[in-house]
Amino acid sequence: MSCPFRLRPLRQTFQNRCRVALIALAAAVNWPSAAVAQEPLADQVVSITVGGTIRTSAGEPIGDVSIFLEEKGNATPIATKTNAAGAFLLAVTHAGTYSLRAAKSGWRGVVADSLTLAHGDKKRVDLVLEPLPPANSTSAPMEFKDEPNFTVAGVTDWSNLGLHGSDTTSRTSEALAKETLALKSGEPGTRSASSRYDLALAYQAKGDFAQARQQVRKLLAAADDAQGHRLLGDLDERLDDPLEAVHEYEQAARMDPSEQNYFEWGSELLLHRAAKPAVEVFTKGSSAHPQSARMLAGLGAALYSAGSYDDAARRLCDAADLQPADAAPYLFLGKIEKATSAPLPCSEEKLARFVRGQPGNALANYYYAISLWKRNKVSENPTSAQQTEELLEKAVSIDPKLDEAYLQLGVLHFARGDFQPAIRAYKQALAINPHFAEAHYRLGLAYQRINEKTKAQEEFHTYKQVQETEAAEIERQRRELRQFLIILKDQPTASSPR
Repeated sequence: MSCPFRLRPLRQTFQNRCRVALIALAAAVNWPSAAVAQEPLADQVVSITVGGTIRTSAGEPIGDVSIFLEEKGNATPIATKTNAAGAFLLAVTHAGTYSLRAAKSGWRGVVADSLTLAHGDKKRVDLVLEPLPPANSTSAPMEFKDEPNFTVAGVTDWSNLGLHGSDTTSRTSEALAKETLALKSGEPGTRSASSRYDLALAYQAKGDFAQARQQVRKLLAAADDAQGHRLLGDLDERLDDPLEAVHEYEQAARMDPSEQNYFEWGSELLLHRAAKPAVEVFTKGSSAHPQSARMLAGLGAALYSAGSYDDAARRLCDAADLQPADAAPYLFLGKIEKATSAPLPCSEEKLARFVRGQPGNALANYYYAISLWKRNKVSENPTSAQQTEELLEKAVSIDPKLDEAYLQLGVLHFARGDFQPAIRAYKQALAINPHFAEAHYRLGLAYQRINEKTKAQEEFHTYKQVQETEAAEIERQRRELRQFLIILKDQPTASSPR
């Protein structure tokens, strides 16, 4: 599937041109001023803005960079330049698909392709330019044994294009990314802080991340080390600067390719929807640290986000084998088992072991039931169906608030034609979670089957309302978490973020 943005070298011919009006709106939107090449026509209405910054990989702003915004299918590019703070702002009069190009003499330019703009968008695109080597330079490039096959070139706002699979898949990918990040707090990721960082850590503990970052930068200026770069990455992320954060995590891994540094680098890439780079980093980390179960769990989450569902399941099964008592790999496996339509390799076996090892775990019973249910739909084995129901009943007896297990019980009864038990199960799910959109929809279907048309329509109406509210909240959260723009080095045209 195509990706939402494509980055390509400037040497490629630009075929897509734009005919848009660009104006400097610094005063209106509190953005640093930028020079603009053309004034808008008087009768044009600006409803879309595209702004951002151009910086070096060290975070320094680059002024006087030429910025070109080009609309697909149109002929004439309109340009502006960054100001001394590296900032630019462009205004667009109509929706469409655009390319944003940044160029400056002596620097390697970057293009963000397939930038989809809709009315009302305030799109932010932050890019990184690298200096070109001098023409007469004979020095060899710095070597790194794990040189990545990608470059994080910038960040931009969320785009819902280019995601693998359905919205359910996208939501599962996002949940797995957050849960992978949560594994950083586990024992393998414990930071052995030295006394030099005590003050920075104290600021961090108080929530004063700006002061903590300032302190770490001072320390790194005096003594450069991997621990400082890793801590700086944590602080940059907390201060909503993911571009700086990912570069700090990468630098930490370059200086010290430890399990923790690989994991934090890969987690940051995955969090900001750079699935393929995350797969690469977690793969290298797993090779370097083959006994790390959380590295394999992170790799499984990244592979799922990249659309490789079977490979994702295999890596999670490997993680479960490394640490059979750890619930995390099983929970990751259960999430992707629930989200995929076809049974996954090794999933049923490992989830069965999860139940045997932790029989009092409600989610263990629930996810194993999901695995059996999927296989029963193929085999129509009555014994498997009975076992599925028993597992679901046990799950809700352990955790009476497990609304998803009640929903699945309703699905099971509905498939048998037992509509009244299905209705009771769906109502129990909604009693726990009145905003459970799928439960409203399935309850409406069950009412239809018993000819309760008025109740069915009420549930369908509620389903639509809940779904719209839920979708708006998810969209808000996605826009708050920006995504990386990636250049893949082994392809003539690279993609971002997946």
